[in-house]
Amino acid sequence: MKRRVFLAAAAPAVLGACGGQKIWASDERLRAARFVSDEPPSITLFTVIGIPRGEGGHSGLMINGSQRVIYDPAGSWQHPNIPERNDVLYGITDNFKNFYIDYHARKTYWVAEDTIPVPLEIADLAIRRAEQNGPGGKSFCAVESSKVLSGVPGFETVPRGFSPLRLRRWFLAQPNVISKRHQDGDPANNHDVLLRQKNGQIVGYNM
Repeated sequence: MKRRVFLAAAAPAVLGACGGQKIWASDERLRAARFVSDEPPSITLFTVIGIPRGEGGHSGLMINGSQRVIYDPAGSWQHPNIPERNDVLYGITDNFKNFYIDYHARKTYWVAEDTIPVPLEIADLAIRRAEQNGPGGKSFCAVESSKVLSGVPGFETVPRGFSPLRLRRWFLAQPNVISKRHQDGDPANNHDVLLRQKNGQIVGYNM
């Protein structure tokens, strides 16, 4: 298994529940963090899935449009260098995308990354809908992700409900899906994320 090292900001991650909280970073912070990816526009569904029973633990969306953001309703991943507005996380560089995945992947959960290419205007509409949706309450990650997608052309038939697995099954049935699986041997909690962050690096991340 390959060992990868991803650069991260030197400040430690802040790991705490944020679902339902109204968080509003300043315009200045959003402008400073803005990241434009050279990858094609897309909408990605992240699903955190239990091992070995296969239960769905969390849903989140990464949207790559005129900028790349993660919509993480009822999520718990935070970082002092990632500004947030009501569950929308800005400045998602490749490194912070991998940090987000690494935070969720561990011995007891793996992370499915399912991506659908879309036109730029569709991706930007999805970002606007995520920004307008407001913070999600605890356990509402699939509900809020579906709500955002339901108003995006091509995603109107997305199912509503609390099941991340049901949402993923629908997503996988759509055309042109590109899927990746992320898994590592981290302990069954997230404290190791802090321990592995040393001198601004995430060391020993396996994908």
